[in-house]
Amino acid sequence: MSGNFEIMEALQALALDRGISVDTLLDALANALVSAYKRMPKAAEEAYVTIDAESFDIRVYGQELDEDGNVIREWDDTPSDFGRIAAQTAKQVLTQRVREAERELKYEEYAGREGDIVTGLVQQTDSRFTLLDLGKVEALLPQAEQVPYERPEPGSRLKAYIVEVRNNARGPQIVVSRTHPGLIKRLFELEVPEIADGVVEFKAVAREPGHRTKLAVWSHDRNVDPVGACVGARGARVRMVVNELRGEKIDIVPFSEDTQEFITKALAPAKVKEVRLDQESGVAEVIVPDYQLSLAIGKEGQNARLAARLTGWRVDIKSESQLADEEAGYSGEEWAEGEWIEDPATHEMVWRPAEGGPAVTAEEWSHGEAEIASVMGDDVSPDPAAPAVPVGGQAVGGMAVGGMVADPLEPVAGLVTGTREEQSEPMEDAP
Repeated sequence: MSGNFEIMEALQALALDRGISVDTLLDALANALVSAYKRMPKAAEEAYVTIDAESFDIRVYGQELDEDGNVIREWDDTPSDFGRIAAQTAKQVLTQRVREAERELKYEEYAGREGDIVTGLVQQTDSRFTLLDLGKVEALLPQAEQVPYERPEPGSRLKAYIVEVRNNARGPQIVVSRTHPGLIKRLFELEVPEIADGVVEFKAVAREPGHRTKLAVWSHDRNVDPVGACVGARGARVRMVVNELRGEKIDIVPFSEDTQEFITKALAPAKVKEVRLDQESGVAEVIVPDYQLSLAIGKEGQNARLAARLTGWRVDIKSESQLADEEAGYSGEEWAEGEWIEDPATHEMVWRPAEGGPAVTAEEWSHGEAEIASVMGDDVSPDPAAPAVPVGGQAVGGMAVGGMVADPLEPVAGLVTGTREEQSEPMEDAP
């Protein structure tokens, strides 16, 4: 058949240019020729096309089927002018099949790559999304996945984290993110061979994109310092990651199976005095020196929030002064309910607590109240002869304890940062 050789040459050139196998194109051409044949007069209802890859000979075979679909007769029904018809029809249908094959090839290249990192060229950006050119495909960076205040410039290169690969009629759609915590892991894998080799492992990541990230790292080799490996000589490795994230601060802390130690490290750069754990409520009460309170809480509670997310514990931060005030208030509450009675042995008025325990003399009561008053700044003078409401109830129980409770499940936790005097203390190791 004339022109067959030219068709095969065109197929081979197309396969080489588009990266599609010749067999795929031959199948597409055979299906296209069957469609063209069936539009011809007196064409068999059932037919198929064969293409000889050596001689480039194209043949059409008609088939007759029985009621069960079995072939009962088959014959060569190749039209005499089929070469011309084949060339015209194949050009149209084959172009469509080539596009479909290209789309499928692109999809297969990225399917299953969720969690990988890609580098793209910024094509365009607006209030809804940014388009990245990855070469043969484009990636969509939605506004919700962009770092606040980060404005990619068209023509600049950007690394992003693949969160989803969709296959639709117009080709694969790759959705990427700049805010996903996984981006931090992948960036460090590029810079730190110990992570890529599996010697150093990420145990937890807590991130507020564009502001700060906390990483907990662990080494499977006791001779390898996980924090030092991530930081690099003179901070070279972590600096590369920070530059890619446009200056986002990164705190790298060693992971510990000791919860108290882990929480202490997670609150770095603040220095922690003590950590008290309540296993039932999942709350960690953290005591810090007065001058470290603001640093431990961080700007708008950021340091405490990230530490809570990193460790999975609710973090309640208090200064030493706040803890002392709180404990003094509790000592007053121990005598908050009860009544004055006459001691039958001494005939003196004593205070008997409602919850039981030894009675308290007026002298002991006055001594206890003096300690509370020195903390609260109140001048309390109880009168044992008069019906009185003992100090330590409403006043002591209602004391503000300052500090902060950071919940790992809540994006923003309640915040009471203490008094102005406490906040003005000097801070050590400020970031």
